[in-house]
Amino acid sequence: MQKALDIFQEITEALLNDEKNNPVTEYIPSDEIYNHLDLKLKNEGIDTESFKNSLKKLVLATPKTATNAFFNQLFGGRNDTAVLGDLLAVVLNNSMYTYKAGGPMIAIEKEIIRSICNLLEWDDDSDGTLAPGGSMTNYKGMLMARDAFDPEIRHKGGRNDLIVYTSEESHYSIPKNAAFAGIGRDNVQKIPADAFSKMDVQLLREAIIKDKSEGLHPIMVNATAGTTVLAAFDPFDGIADICEEFKIWMHVDGAYCGSALFSDKYRHLIKGANRADSFTVNAHKMLGTPLSCSIIVTKHKKHMYNSFSNDASYLYQTNNDEYNPGKISLQCGRRNDALKFWALWKSIGTKGLGALVDKQFHLGDIARNYIRNHKDYTLYSFDESIGICYNYKNFPARDICTALYEKSEMMVGYGTFKGTEFIRFVTINYGNDEQDILNYFKQVEEFVENEM
Repeated sequence: MQKALDIFQEITEALLNDEKNNPVTEYIPSDEIYNHLDLKLKNEGIDTESFKNSLKKLVLATPKTATNAFFNQLFGGRNDTAVLGDLLAVVLNNSMYTYKAGGPMIAIEKEIIRSICNLLEWDDDSDGTLAPGGSMTNYKGMLMARDAFDPEIRHKGGRNDLIVYTSEESHYSIPKNAAFAGIGRDNVQKIPADAFSKMDVQLLREAIIKDKSEGLHPIMVNATAGTTVLAAFDPFDGIADICEEFKIWMHVDGAYCGSALFSDKYRHLIKGANRADSFTVNAHKMLGTPLSCSIIVTKHKKHMYNSFSNDASYLYQTNNDEYNPGKISLQCGRRNDALKFWALWKSIGTKGLGALVDKQFHLGDIARNYIRNHKDYTLYSFDESIGICYNYKNFPARDICTALYEKSEMMVGYGTFKGTEFIRFVTINYGNDEQDILNYFKQVEEFVENEM
């Protein structure tokens, strides 16, 4: 083990040094990757030095997501305390299905869940768990909604008259999960969004009334805290009113920006989300925890047990199911994703998590103000958003983004809203500061001037 740790330290130090000089990894086309790296698996192993060199080259050729030049996806940066927690979780290698196998690690997961439920002002009937990614926590929310409507479906199979509602700007996992759940992609109603990318509540209500009149059964409304492109927040109170009126499960997909829950300054953006039946948040996004750390909580712990619990005498050999989270998980074996988030939360407190969130919104303000003060830009975003969408001069957004990537200058993506394509720049990397944001725009301007 000591030899492996020595190799790990050497490669990690090489990566950190390389990040300083080369914040963007040199682009390698996918059809050339085997020509650049020794990736082939062979019948015979290799000596330690050759193995170390192969591993080092592989690491240094991998996209860098923690530098100040990564703005491509909805995560970024590197928090040293959270990384420490994740490394310890790997070394400990506990599986988080039973107290017998996880011990105190089960307790820290429960502490995270209880603390989030408390922030939502939910009572002791609430509970939650972790899953590998926001798509899976959304899936759990949908399964609970399905089973709460029809408890027999988990025993006897699916039916084709169940309807799920979501914004046209919501995450792509919603129709995918409907296929998994036996509801069907075609039974997902995509409700139009307004000019600010928020679900149109009046159109939602009309769709529900129409579907019910046709003998269909609305079972869930998926509301979004941070739409994927413009990082908008759906009108949760209005959606909750409708869900209560028609007795429909309300799920909040807060994977992207649900972390506003931790901020005293920006918690108003999720006002009404605590009225939902289930709520998700990804600590690996706005809170800078290593991938992946996705959490779902529900007001109704009974539905979590009803949907996911299955007896297994060879596994559950202690009599306190509260400390056997395998009873409410999608998986059986599950890695310890709680320790890294617990380490971060423990070290900086809830106020510190709120400060991380506040900083990202502040950096969003810096980016919007820059765009508004420079005539060559067109801004499509709005205030209180960390998704900064814009176009520069008359250059197509995807051409700029592709060229920046292939020239190993920067990683930033593009998106579309209401038929308009633009660069989607996210200020989610808490490791950045104001100057990094300003440098980003200067670099884009110089690149376009010299390369396009």
